Amino acid sequence: MNVGPNARWDNALALIRNNVSEQIYKTWFKPIVFEQFDEARKMILVQVPSPFVYEYLEENFVDLLGKSLAKCFGAGVGLSYRVVTDKEHNISQDIEAESTDSVVQQQPRTKANQSPTILDAAQPQQLDPQLNLHLTFVNYIEGDSNKLPRSVGMSIAEHPNTMQFNPMFIFGPSGCGKTHLINAIGVRAKQLYPQKRVLYISARLFQVQYTNAVVNNAVNDFIAFYQTIDMLIVDDIQEWVTATKTQETFFHIFNHLFRNGKRIILASDRPPVDLKGMPDRLLTRFSCGLIAELEKPNTQLCVDILDNKIRRDGLKIPLDVVKFIAETASGSVRDLQGVINSLMAYSIVYNCDIDMRLAERVIKRAVKVDDEPLTVDDIMDKVCGHFNVTTAQVNSRSRKQDYVQARQVSMYLAQKYTKMPASRIGKLVGNRDHSTVIHSCAQVTKRLQVDPLFTEELTTIENSFKLKN
Repeated sequence: MNVGPNARWDNALALIRNNVSEQIYKTWFKPIVFEQFDEARKMILVQVPSPFVYEYLEENFVDLLGKSLAKCFGAGVGLSYRVVTDKEHNISQDIEAESTDSVVQQQPRTKANQSPTILDAAQPQQLDPQLNLHLTFVNYIEGDSNKLPRSVGMSIAEHPNTMQFNPMFIFGPSGCGKTHLINAIGVRAKQLYPQKRVLYISARLFQVQYTNAVVNNAVNDFIAFYQTIDMLIVDDIQEWVTATKTQETFFHIFNHLFRNGKRIILASDRPPVDLKGMPDRLLTRFSCGLIAELEKPNTQLCVDILDNKIRRDGLKIPLDVVKFIAETASGSVRDLQGVINSLMAYSIVYNCDIDMRLAERVIKRAVKVDDEPLTVDDIMDKVCGHFNVTTAQVNSRSRKQDYVQARQVSMYLAQKYTKMPASRIGKLVGNRDHSTVIHSCAQVTKRLQVDPLFTEELTTIENSFKLKN
């Protein structure tokens, strides 16, 4: 007896239901609407209620879906989603699920920590770029804090053979979008030049691979592999500040790639000048291309990022709620995305609208919230009062020790307690540039590590913030 497509879909759902909890089934699989099965193309078309549901299914249940559909519809069957992007106007978009032979398909990374060998270098078609395909230029929203790095990054991705801005060194605080940007460069380059060997790797994983290579007496193979890369992207290189042997090995890899016109992209939470513990010969190479700072997004960019994600996920969130999230979150892109994902999950599971009450409930659990954020003026008032100097003296060009100390502490505390980028803090504290702010923060941090009395003084100032009102 020939079983029809609808019955086969029901059978597939039954298999899925037996492999997940009832809550997961009701939340993510029950809303899927089966539309058709094209026998000739062996392609299934289903409708999902929003881009968020589509992305969640693809990221978390792609294997379960694939195995269940293959069992009920036959091997080699494909899946296409009709994603509802605007419920009010009944607008949808058809998206084909990621095929198994995608150029930059993400593979299971069960052996990612193993050291690469010379055999990997001989099989370029099998190299996994280790890129996150969801981190692209399409959803990397431009703003004042990232305009230059984004523009240069796009140019590098589209013209990887030019040696201008090589290496590209990107730095900025956690959550400002460094990992997104360097992934976007790699994804775009791989799309335009699929034959190129593009590799994204964290500094920590690189160090683990190197350690494994030493243990297995395979350092030469390790170096030989990395010398075959056309575009090497390394994240969080501040992790190497105490790893002398890793630094030495990367120095040789860097030199080879640079001399042969290969692209090098590096990301760190601080500029090269503040990477204490790295040799000068490596730091000078980091600095010989372009050093680009990513600052925390301001409120307007946070609103733009939220608007973009809300549109992609097919959500309806009132403008006052969007502004509340943008102003209340810490200026971290990760925090913003986490809040929206949480709101979406609550809305689906509890079948409720997203309003201010729900936003306040979610954001309180998702990010650190200041009921009354400190301003730079507040901070300077407390610092000046503690050190018995005036604001005018701190803002002056004087190098008197008392003024310099109050100036550096003001900058350090402003960076710690406000969402402002270093360039803006510098403007407000004596009209200095961002490099002065970074240097001041480094000096205060260093002194805190060795001077208990100074630490006690800063604690006293910080405690006074809580008594502001």
